[in-house]
Amino acid sequence: MPSLKDLRGRINSVKSTRKITSAMKMVAASKLRRAQSAAEAARPYAVRMEAMLARLAANVAGQPNAPRLLAGNGRDQVHLIVPLTADRGLAGAFNSSIGRQTRALARKLLAEGKTVKILPVGRKGRDFLKREFKDVHGELMLGGRKGIDFIQAEEVATQVVAMFDANEFDVATLVYNQFRSVISQVPTEVQLIPLPVPEDNGNGAGRAMYEFEPDEETILARLLPKNLAIQIYRAMLESNAGFYGAQMTSMDNATRNAGDMINRLTMHYNRTRQANITRELIEIISGAEAI
Repeated sequence: MPSLKDLRGRINSVKSTRKITSAMKMVAASKLRRAQSAAEAARPYAVRMEAMLARLAANVAGQPNAPRLLAGNGRDQVHLIVPLTADRGLAGAFNSSIGRQTRALARKLLAEGKTVKILPVGRKGRDFLKREFKDVHGELMLGGRKGIDFIQAEEVATQVVAMFDANEFDVATLVYNQFRSVISQVPTEVQLIPLPVPEDNGNGAGRAMYEFEPDEETILARLLPKNLAIQIYRAMLESNAGFYGAQMTSMDNATRNAGDMINRLTMHYNRTRQANITRELIEIISGAEAI
């Protein structure tokens, strides 16, 4: 049975932990508001950009001069997976859910006879995946800057495009947590390269009714890399908001659990102290009667 001194030490230790988790919860809550606003503001632009390019791409898909980012290289053997996680933890299953989603996708592709390469964005994704997969490239870090900015997305997009131009992969897929609410972040897969083109149902609804200057191929060649960075940027903002939501929830649970443990330890301390007092009283009374 632990002594009163040990119990006091454990109670003080848990109280210190509760102060830390409570402070981290408040910090995450304050950052969540800004991150959620940024993610929600980026959604309409990213969605419209993607829809516009998809409709424009429908006009040139299948043509011999279509941009490679749109048409691909004609192969489907080597797949690049870009899992987007955080550099830090203490956010429940936020990072591990992306790791599991990436692992499941990689195993599926390997079972089909494909070659899989992984380019993790975020330290936690690399740490999770390098234990199982050998072909994990050095991760791209999200830390070192105040918040998420477009330059980071451009850096990721530039490296992905460079690898594609060097024929290091045929298909690229981004895996990230889509922010739904504070307690809901949904692992999502988005194909980056080649750009998915909606199927033409034959009635011309998928075609854009525009005139372009210069031609559509030139516009696509310029806009596709920019769209790649925009979609990655949107995913980063979604993931950033989801991280703070998950961290706030995790720290709230940790604070509650610490409070419950303090109550249990305090009750144990009081019972042990009462037992010691009772035993000392019995010893005193026994000694007095002996005299």
